[in-house]
Amino acid sequence: MWAELPVPVVAAVRGNALGGGLQIALGADIRIVAPDARLSVFEVAWGLVPDMTGSQLLPELVGRDVAKELTFTARVVGGEEAVRIGLATRTDPEPRTAALALAAEIARQSPHAVRAAKRLLDLAGRTGLGAGFAEEQKEIGALIGSPNQVEAVTARFQKREPRFTDL
Repeated sequence: MWAELPVPVVAAVRGNALGGGLQIALGADIRIVAPDARLSVFEVAWGLVPDMTGSQLLPELVGRDVAKELTFTARVVGGEEAVRIGLATRTDPEPRTAALALAAEIARQSPHAVRAAKRLLDLAGRTGLGAGFAEEQKEIGALIGSPNQVEAVTARFQKREPRFTDL
């Protein structure tokens, strides 16, 4: 369900994210994990398979072969390896603090541009290049010259924080 939210979702993982915990994190757009976090597609150890769209999202993040290896073995990976294989975005010793700082940074951007970018990035690889290009053109057409786009440019030139509206 998080993947369907129109706004970015940032997950912070500390400690264990085994099975369901990992499935929840996989739904986020960005995953910040502690270096000593432990992540695993653990369901097979209980005679189950990943659910909550975990089997659908995992291959997109780590590749089909790595997804199979992790799923078939229930191998636990640490935070650093999770980043290396694409299971996590980055590590931070304080993942919650880092996630909140990132969310604040994203919130300072044009809300319309951020939502449009999320829609486009979520579409990438799930549709043909022509259809993706058409969607880009639709989104850029809606943004160019809009009040928030003009405010972004004006604020940058005036070296001040932008004041966006979210209507």
